[in-house]
Amino acid sequence: MFVLSELKSLVRLPASQLGKSLPDALREEINRKVSNKVVLNVGLAVCLFDILEIGDSFVFPGDGASHTHVQFRLLVFRPFMEEIINGKIKSCSKDGVQISLGFFEDIWVPPESLQNPYRFDEADQVWVWEYPTEDGGKHDLFMDPGEEIRFRVTSQSFSDTSPNVAPTEESSEPNSEKIPYTITASVNGPGLGLINWWNT
Repeated sequence: MFVLSELKSLVRLPASQLGKSLPDALREEINRKVSNKVVLNVGLAVCLFDILEIGDSFVFPGDGASHTHVQFRLLVFRPFMEEIINGKIKSCSKDGVQISLGFFEDIWVPPESLQNPYRFDEADQVWVWEYPTEDGGKHDLFMDPGEEIRFRVTSQSFSDTSPNVAPTEESSEPNSEKIPYTITASVNGPGLGLINWWNT
């Protein structure tokens, strides 16, 4: 679920940081820049793990800051494909189930990846597993928000959210915002789904 990723970057240190030792100032600046942010095609950066190499520092004309090439490793949240993880249901809609890990909430289970047979309960706005019983009937198992759920990672996608054009009225709408990192999951399998389904 957590991996180390090696990166290189040109780190800008403002003049106010130059009184500190260079490694300490670089650590602080790298953590400030990347902690709790999605790094494109890498994952959700948790924190700086270590600095591998510090290159030469230089100053651009007209800029009083120091610029240093740094090679470092980040601790990153990026689950492996097919990894089994426990989380909590954040919400349900006709589009599927949203799962939260507390620190990351862009995990989605589409309807076709739920336990079969399933249905969406419009009144309660929850998904229901219609568990077949021995007598040929069915027992409804509800996927309520807040319940613990076990899921399998099936795919991951990254979107470049860096600004490249001036915002327009359409793009300034909240619904048009891109999600930088999304995980698609499945709960269709033995032992998957709500944890209390398998504990009783």
